[in-house]
Amino acid sequence: MVRRFAVIGHRAPSSGKINLNDLAGSSGRLDVLARAVNTGLFLSHGIRDDTDIVLHLMGGPGPPRRIWFQGSRLRGVHPDERAIAGQIAKALRNPVPAIGQQIELHKGLWHSGGDIGQTIAEWDREGVRTFVLDACGEQYDSEVHHSDSVGFILSDDQPFSESELDLMGPMERVSLGEKWLQGHSCIAIIHHSIDS
Repeated sequence: MVRRFAVIGHRAPSSGKINLNDLAGSSGRLDVLARAVNTGLFLSHGIRDDTDIVLHLMGGPGPPRRIWFQGSRLRGVHPDERAIAGQIAKALRNPVPAIGQQIELHKGLWHSGGDIGQTIAEWDREGVRTFVLDACGEQYDSEVHHSDSVGFILSDDQPFSESELDLMGPMERVSLGEKWLQGHSCIAIIHHSIDS
């Protein structure tokens, strides 16, 4: 089963320079996104080739940007926050591509314009069964999967905006418990649940 994760970074810069020494502050909580990539893709000795993760950099300046880490093709990325953030920083040196245009920056690392709405539309066309992670949703059960591809949408340290919730419409809301967990922890729980 292919697993996909879409993470919305509300303050993460979509263009310009980032401070690799201050990912949590002046870089718009890019540390949260880097941890999600690390947990989503990396194993003790390798990369999950059944997993993709799309980061949504919504903090400007300029239009939103999506960065897609494709586990089955990814090479040359090391499993630590600073190295992952360095790969994101390289993407930010390039102009934001047009919505719908995906440009591979190096093997397994792509970027394109757009927001969560574009990702939802693409996943829908590809037959991905998509869930929104929400502490107020129904209890998550990995047995519900009847699809070759499953996707999960989660936010950074901020709640989803009203416009994002509108885009998600009637998608299934699933909960991993009553407490609001950090995104990378949610990803680890989902991996464990599906792996089991």
